Amino acid sequence: MTGHTSRLDELRVFAEQNFGRHIAANRYPGRGLAVGRLSDGEWAQVYWIMGRSANSRNRRFVVDDGGTLRTEARDLSLVEDPSLIIYEAMLELPDRYIVSNGDQTRTIWDAILAGGSMEDALSTREREPDAPNYTPRIAGLLDLRDGERVAVSILRANASDPDQTDRATWRLPRPPDGLGYGITTYRSDGDPLPSYAGDPLWLPLAGSAEEVAELYWAGLDEENRIALAVKVIADGSSRIVLRQG
Repeated sequence: MTGHTSRLDELRVFAEQNFGRHIAANRYPGRGLAVGRLSDGEWAQVYWIMGRSANSRNRRFVVDDGGTLRTEARDLSLVEDPSLIIYEAMLELPDRYIVSNGDQTRTIWDAILAGGSMEDALSTREREPDAPNYTPRIAGLLDLRDGERVAVSILRANASDPDQTDRATWRLPRPPDGLGYGITTYRSDGDPLPSYAGDPLWLPLAGSAEEVAELYWAGLDEENRIALAVKVIADGSSRIVLRQG
């Protein structure tokens, strides 16, 4: 029993180190998400957006009925290209909760509604076409039917040929309370921006939804952060906590 507690304590420290290195000390991890459990055992999804260009920064989060989180332009007159910045970031079906960094959220929702899977949906999509960055498409799925399962996925440009897309999906077990699985679009700032590499990160989700929102919002680079949302899921319903400039 003592050994199990020690391993869990070490994992929590590791998650905090990941947060410090990859988010708090990272000027530009880009868009990011996490799926896991708050300290009280409630499920949560975290999603944030960042931006360097005026077009990217001209956004905010809006919460609609049915647990939908979407982006919208702050000033329509300043929108240059809405195709990659205006989308639904969180959608729900009964006992299934989707989060992603683009309009593939709707692609996943449609596929699951038709009896398919997240992998089926993403097999029809590619990394974003924003050369030279070729921003990865990242997604998370929480499935509470007949158990509790998490999936995290990334579509990213192949390192040798950006016209080709690498596809990876991780099927992950229920995390301990206060921890989650996270992924971002980029490793760091750069020109072009380097795509995320490696497995999903263990990240901290300790405390309440409001405390998690404050932790992540404060950890994101102040000049580049735009908006952040934490969705809490319990007893078949959800609520969303927002932070945005």
